[in-house]
Amino acid sequence: MRIGITGHRGLTADIEREVRQLLEEALRTEDPAELTGVSCVADGPDAWFAEAVLRHGGRIEVVIPADEYRAGLPEWHHPTYDQLLRSASEVHHTGMVESDEAAHMAGSEILVALSDQLLAVWDGLPARGYGGTADVVAYAQRFGVPVQVLWPHGAAR
Repeated sequence: MRIGITGHRGLTADIEREVRQLLEEALRTEDPAELTGVSCVADGPDAWFAEAVLRHGGRIEVVIPADEYRAGLPEWHHPTYDQLLRSASEVHHTGMVESDEAAHMAGSEILVALSDQLLAVWDGLPARGYGGTADVVAYAQRFGVPVQVLWPHGAAR
C-alpha cells in the first residue's frame, strides 16, 4: 500500500500529540513489507507521518517540490528533513527551482499520483493559499485517490 500525506503545519503541541496518535493508528493495520509512505517531509504532519512509517517498518519516498524547498523550511526542522531524505528509498523532484505555492502544489500532485490513498491532517476548511491541504484533498478526490481525513475532535487552528 502506497500512502501519501498532506496536512497543516504550525499546529499546537496538544494537536501535534493527537495527530501523531492518529497517524500511528492509521498505519497500525498496514503490512510493513508492503507499506510505502509518500511525503514532502515538511515540518509537521509530513515529517511525523514519514517517521511513523519508518517506525512501523515501511519505506518512504520523498517528493521535493523545488530546489529551494529545504531553505524555505524552518531551520530547526533541517536535521529531521535531512535524516528523512537520507532514509528515502526514492526521491522525486518537480524540476522547479523556486519554493512557491505553484511548486508546492506540483509536488502534491506528484505525491497524489504516487499514492493509493491519501491521509489528510485537515480541519476541513478552505486552503489559506494555493496548494494548501484543501487543494490537495480536492485534487486527490478529482483523480479518484481515496482520502482519509485525520483531525482531532474539537481541535481548531
